[in-house]
Amino acid sequence: MNLFELTLRLKGFPIAEAKKRLAKIQDISTDDYPTYLSRLKNDIVAYHQRENPWYQEFAGSRPFTDWNSIPILSKKDLQRPLTERLSHGFTPQNVYVNKTSGSSGHPFIFAKDRFSHALTWAIIMDRYKGHGIVYSQSLEARFYGIPLDRKGYRKERLKDWLSRRYRFPIFDLSDIKLEGFLESFRRKQFDYINGYTSSLVLFAKFLQKKGIHLKDVCPSLCHCIVTSEMLFDEDKELLQRVLGVPVINEYGASELDLIAFTGIDNRFLVNSASLFVEIVDSNDQPVPNGTAGRIVITSLYNRAHPMIRYDIGDTGILAAESTLKTPVLQQLIGRTNDVAMLPDGKTIPGLTFYYVTKSVIEDDGNVKEFVVEQTRPSTFKIIYVSERLLKDEEIDTIKNALHQYVAPQLTLEFERVPVLDRSSRGKLKQFNTLLK
Repeated sequence: MNLFELTLRLKGFPIAEAKKRLAKIQDISTDDYPTYLSRLKNDIVAYHQRENPWYQEFAGSRPFTDWNSIPILSKKDLQRPLTERLSHGFTPQNVYVNKTSGSSGHPFIFAKDRFSHALTWAIIMDRYKGHGIVYSQSLEARFYGIPLDRKGYRKERLKDWLSRRYRFPIFDLSDIKLEGFLESFRRKQFDYINGYTSSLVLFAKFLQKKGIHLKDVCPSLCHCIVTSEMLFDEDKELLQRVLGVPVINEYGASELDLIAFTGIDNRFLVNSASLFVEIVDSNDQPVPNGTAGRIVITSLYNRAHPMIRYDIGDTGILAAESTLKTPVLQQLIGRTNDVAMLPDGKTIPGLTFYYVTKSVIEDDGNVKEFVVEQTRPSTFKIIYVSERLLKDEEIDTIKNALHQYVAPQLTLEFERVPVLDRSSRGKLKQFNTLLK
């Protein structure tokens, strides 16, 4: 047992038992998995209907004969004191407590029982191990934000030390800072990189401009894990080409678990060991595999707090070849609340503006990164970081593309800034609407 696992054990999280449970789950055959999953789903619902007064009030106490009739939980439903949402026998002192980032606009505090939290870590370690990464032993280059208050800062630095992580704070991504990042790669034998997608893409563009192949600078580097933000195909290709290592996509939520992780066969494998992931339509009914819809997730082991048919706020598609034991996330499309409302009443995904703009704005490498902001029903602002102002012809190209592929008669504004405004955790939101 390494230092990180020992720390989990000392804090009351039974990591050894969680690893054994995970191994047993993985041994269940594909044919037997539906029966196993059905039992777990029924058990967790019945448990919270019996032991959780808040969930009993939300969903009722009568047994459900149809899974699809169970009401879907929204983030807004959970915005009430945690003590009101805990099951019998659980208190803030004997559970794992944390809070969501609030990137969806609905932050809340959540809890996991200690075994459930340990199982989360067992699954993460197992997925890393599949790529030859030994969590808390392999040296990680971590491109993340960090709390700026003294207590939070020291706590995060302690976690970095326990987990063998060297942190690159990403609130300042100027060329001077990125040069310092590069120097650290020259000096240290990193095994893998882990960080927010946009920050790593910006670092890769910096290296590309200098004609540097990171694997040549740091030969020990083997993988790059991107997380927390959308990974576009062209950005993945850039990262793999410039960093010189395979890119692994990670999709998770702190209130749930690791949701999906790139497998060694390059498929985006959903975590079916501790979660049940559904794709549903606007009427809360499951859609066939291969069809886009809202992502709804049930935590199968968390007894401290119900996360049953929880709408995480994202849209996606499960691949046609998915099975209950091996679901594959074919596509993660984006957040359901990131939508643009047009003057004619039409609603379209906000990321559509980002996709189209991205296809023309980065051709010559001048623009380092950008976001799209809707300020009025017909007005959208492109806020960008670049070495120089966009030329009139470049602006016209972007306008023509958006008018052709999104909607005509839009008013488009452009603002060049030294740095983009990231969240307190360092995340970058590619589309934002100021409309209420």
